[in-house]
Amino acid sequence: METLNLIKNDPWLEPFAGAINGRHQYALSKEGELIANGDRKTLSDFATGYLYFGLHRTENGWIFREWAPNATQIFLIGAFSDWKENADYSLKRIDNGNWEIELPAGTLQHGDLYKLIVHWNGGAGERIPAWASRVVQDSNTGIFSAQVWEPEHPYILKSHSFKPTVDPLLIYECHIGMAQQEEKVGTYNEFREKILPRIAKAGYNCIQIMALQEHPYYGSFGYHVSNFFAPSSRFGTPDELKELIDVAHTLGIAVIMDIVHSHAAKNEVEGLGNFAGDPYQYFYPGARREHPAWDSLCFDYGKNEVLHFLLSNCKYWLEEYGLDGFRFDGVTSMLYYSHGLGESFVHYADYFNGHQDDNAICYLTLANKLIHAVKPHAITVAEEVSGMPGLAAAVEDGGYGFDYRMAMNIPDYWIKTIKEKIDEDWKPSSILWEVTNRRQDEKTISYTESHDQALVGDKTIIFRLIDADMYWHMQKGDENYIVHRGIALHKMIRLVTATTINGGYLNFMGNEFGHPEWIDFPREGNGWSYKYARRQWDLADNQELAYHYMADFDADMLHLIKSAKSFEESSIQEILKNDNDQVLAYSRKDFVFVFNFNPKHSFTDYGLLVSPGTYEVVLNTDNPTYGGYGLTDDTVKHYTISDPLYKADKKEWLKLYIPARTAVVLKKTE
Repeated sequence: METLNLIKNDPWLEPFAGAINGRHQYALSKEGELIANGDRKTLSDFATGYLYFGLHRTENGWIFREWAPNATQIFLIGAFSDWKENADYSLKRIDNGNWEIELPAGTLQHGDLYKLIVHWNGGAGERIPAWASRVVQDSNTGIFSAQVWEPEHPYILKSHSFKPTVDPLLIYECHIGMAQQEEKVGTYNEFREKILPRIAKAGYNCIQIMALQEHPYYGSFGYHVSNFFAPSSRFGTPDELKELIDVAHTLGIAVIMDIVHSHAAKNEVEGLGNFAGDPYQYFYPGARREHPAWDSLCFDYGKNEVLHFLLSNCKYWLEEYGLDGFRFDGVTSMLYYSHGLGESFVHYADYFNGHQDDNAICYLTLANKLIHAVKPHAITVAEEVSGMPGLAAAVEDGGYGFDYRMAMNIPDYWIKTIKEKIDEDWKPSSILWEVTNRRQDEKTISYTESHDQALVGDKTIIFRLIDADMYWHMQKGDENYIVHRGIALHKMIRLVTATTINGGYLNFMGNEFGHPEWIDFPREGNGWSYKYARRQWDLADNQELAYHYMADFDADMLHLIKSAKSFEESSIQEILKNDNDQVLAYSRKDFVFVFNFNPKHSFTDYGLLVSPGTYEVVLNTDNPTYGGYGLTDDTVKHYTISDPLYKADKKEWLKLYIPARTAVVLKKTE
């Protein structure tokens, strides 16, 4: 057997070649098994369950199908049946545990509500169809129902041919409901009208939308999904979501969503928890059924019917809504029987010790293969913390096929540094190691903080740096030392993280301008308040406040990164990392990046060995435009000085004045 590229690229994986080859072959054989029946020729042909199951209009009326092998009888109920069981609306069992009913055209109308009553040996219960594409909640009773969505003039997607920009990928992580200034649940339309223009102006080329799949509890942030094919109705209609996606595309913004296939809500009436009296229909049997930390249920990735459900779900969002890809949530939890809890991932053997769920690995591999077959330019990102080798390597190379993996070590590092180290102990060698510590054959998404770092009980980076002084000293002219320090470090942290990417960069909405405080969804413990489940855009818009300094810097930083073609693919050349001075310098393309993390000492004529030429300042955190002191004249051109000692290395001295707690970017112009 020919050695897979994953192993060729990393000889340290050779002792585990058997396991890597085994996983790879298992995925290929499973693919063959799934497409072996009927007219299926590809994985895409297999992943079309949403066209068969659920409710569909036909030439003569309607047809509805459901997979419920444990059911003994199923009734469709709604206003047409007075919400009671009626023999006229009883489904018939067909094959493979599937049920079906055909209805006359006048039975259902656009907007009608409906459900199922499912019977099994020993019980019965109301259920929402597993493949329902529209689910709504009654504002008075809180009860969820499926809804017929067949408008007379449906919105037609116009941008199926959109090709995302990934040079580099700049992701704006967002949540539709909490994206508005007002204390309420925002809508798709409001996001399209008010927020998309902000994102485009800020320079991001991709939005990652959280909480799109329907979830019963708003405060779950969308991670306890009940209805996998239904976009959350609390934000608006399917047509309004489609228009949002189209408009994003016209602005050059790709749209990916958080897809939650790592677990499911326990809900039985709204969700899949006990669909037909069989708690294991969709989920692992025995102790593996329940997630010990998330109060949720774990899919049985070894069942072909479950693979059909999840793979069809991937294709559905790509085809029906024109999405450009997915960020897969909770991948670590999927990969290990322990969900990664209590495991130490120190040696390569920790990834091949028999604690891994090969069924889940197979599913993720097939999902990536499917997604890129349906949409070749699709983007897939894995949220994974253990460091599993091959996660973002190509399937044909022996990997699992993700385009990117989240560099989750970086935000953890920044939070730990801010919390535990005084400024004098920030070490450039440690910083550079952390932001560049990754597998060379796998692309990552770097970020300083996502929504995770700001959930209730935690704080955003800026709030950790400035804390209560944000309430009293963010007025221009009234900034104190703490505010100046916080804004300076906020810019420097983002600059060193964003300019060392090898794939993409991510920011959670509002953090680019230093959104204060934390995120807390309405719940009983806070009096069902929306105060912390919104974005205070007025802080950034108010030119009399210091917040806009950080937003302006962020936009110019992204503009600089985008100005150099394939910036994220270029090599990072270390120039200097002096832990005593706390100075860091590296080059990339024609840029030189210089950081002085020292809180007290500025340096005059600080020497850096660089490629000979003329250098001009193109970005400076100390520029007054970004709330800095303006201690340097950035209009001055810097000429390198030759030194016979380094002539053979083709290096010359670049002498700079670098003030304390600042960073500067220079570009070689001659």
